[in-house]
Amino acid sequence: MADALVADRELLALPHGPAPVVWRRSPRARRVTLRIDPARGAVVVTLPPRAGRRQGMALLQAHSRWVADRLGALAPRVPFEDGAVVPLLGEPHPIRHQPDGFGGVWREGGEIRVSGDAAFLARRVADWLRAEARREITPRALDHAARVGRSVKRIAIKDPRTRWASCAPDGTLAFSWRLVLAPAWVVDYVVAHEVAHLVEMNHSARFWAIVRVLTPHTEAAKAWLAANGARLLRYG
Repeated sequence: MADALVADRELLALPHGPAPVVWRRSPRARRVTLRIDPARGAVVVTLPPRAGRRQGMALLQAHSRWVADRLGALAPRVPFEDGAVVPLLGEPHPIRHQPDGFGGVWREGGEIRVSGDAAFLARRVADWLRAEARREITPRALDHAARVGRSVKRIAIKDPRTRWASCAPDGTLAFSWRLVLAPAWVVDYVVAHEVAHLVEMNHSARFWAIVRVLTPHTEAAKAWLAANGARLLRYG
């Protein structure tokens, strides 16, 4: 059973400043927990089945300094609009609106050019980045899978909030489109990681040995994602 949204985002006054809060109830949770959701720019309070808002508020009050510090440390949100700079495979690309242009969205001269009505610019850029993510990820996944003697059933491009990718038991691989914002060698590591799960559905020593055979970027990419991953969730 999936987690249930108890209340949409609300702004609460806490001892160390106001904080956007999202409440969730989870049948799997054993205790009240807090986490920062960079995509929403909010603190998520997860409640187990028998806990109520009072317990959640008590935890928020007790950790209000942590909440304020973590929210304050988030990178500024970067909406997809004319003039915004988006890192495509780690390289900064300004978005340029060309209302009289043709072709929808395309890359030219180190820029992401967008034609048509400005009202549709954000959606068009988001759709284009998803397509770019698929173009970057698919050949890597197929190549790595061939190297370990496995086949990929399907590749899905999604926008998860808590993981960069996943591997299902049936061989379906799912990836966050936001990976296309990271350097190519980080993308390669994440793809190699999930392909290795086609062989080992765990994180054993054998699993990590497979990952390191597929890509030389394991440790550097893990460090890069730990340092920069939250920033990727602030785009769009």
